Amino acid sequence: MAIIKYKNVAISAISACVPKTVSSNHELRSMMPEEEVEKVINSIGIKEKRIADKDVCASDLCFKAAEKLLEDNNIDRDSIDVLLFLSQLPDYKIPATAPVLQNRLCFPKTTAALDLSLGCSGYVYGLATAMSFASQEGINRVLLLVGETFSKIVNKQDKVNAPLYGDAGTATLIEKGKGNEVIFSLYSDGAGKDAVMIKTGGSRFPDTVESIIPREKEEGNIRADNEVFMDGMDVFNFALSVVPKSIKEICTIAHADIMNVEHIILHQANKFMTDFIVKRLKYPVEKIPYCLDRYGNTSSASIPLTIASELSGKNIGNVVMCGFGAGLSWGSAYLSLAQCNISKVIDY
Repeated sequence: MAIIKYKNVAISAISACVPKTVSSNHELRSMMPEEEVEKVINSIGIKEKRIADKDVCASDLCFKAAEKLLEDNNIDRDSIDVLLFLSQLPDYKIPATAPVLQNRLCFPKTTAALDLSLGCSGYVYGLATAMSFASQEGINRVLLLVGETFSKIVNKQDKVNAPLYGDAGTATLIEKGKGNEVIFSLYSDGAGKDAVMIKTGGSRFPDTVESIIPREKEEGNIRADNEVFMDGMDVFNFALSVVPKSIKEICTIAHADIMNVEHIILHQANKFMTDFIVKRLKYPVEKIPYCLDRYGNTSSASIPLTIASELSGKNIGNVVMCGFGAGLSWGSAYLSLAQCNISKVIDY
């Protein structure tokens, strides 16, 4: 069990950027009957998503979010000591995207830059990594950029995934010298790797002419082998078995009554799944912020996007964050957002 505690570091700012193009789930009528479309929308809780233009990458959305954060908080670019970029969709296989963003953002060459890759638990893991850097002598500010453009790896005829995924980029500033104790619990179970996967395109199974051709798969879904696959039932059972336990555990470690936590900020997977999680926790549903209906499942970006969308302009105290998904991987965090300036979501 990886329990990590930090003192004297905190999140001081969060911003988010989404594409300007809106895709309504009512458009799914082209591949399923209207009554089935309504059933899907009511179940997953996603009415629409934001979809990036063909030439817009996750890094572009993160860049815009970072510019917004720097401007809103009057941050000197020379003061950023470490830049972390977390995404499953980097600009290139080589080089890493973080140094590219360091240059685009006009950060000094003294800024360390590093790519991270993880799925829907990525923000919690990335935050733990950023705070580890910020805890070191000589490092005062870490900028964590987390973004995904899953629309580029989801087949539009995939009835499981097409209704779910949207695109977003986020920026989070972590600073030394602020805040109370921050606690993380991090877990993984690689035995469940097949539950969410793109099988081809990596070193294990390189792409071939055959792998990039969409074909009819399970239950009539259409998908190529280099597009994302998800076993919804496996992921549902996984989340229900580990997420409530993880959230209760982090509250116990923090000596906090879960009912006194101001908000539990969940990865925005789908409403059907998160409703079950909240019911297991017996936690007030009105204290669970959602932006799922407008932005869909944005993978690793969903937690900071939810904060920017739903909590901007509010005085927020102690919260619990929990991300869970591909890997399989999950993690929870107990921390305060009392000193965090939350910018409103911007379009690009």
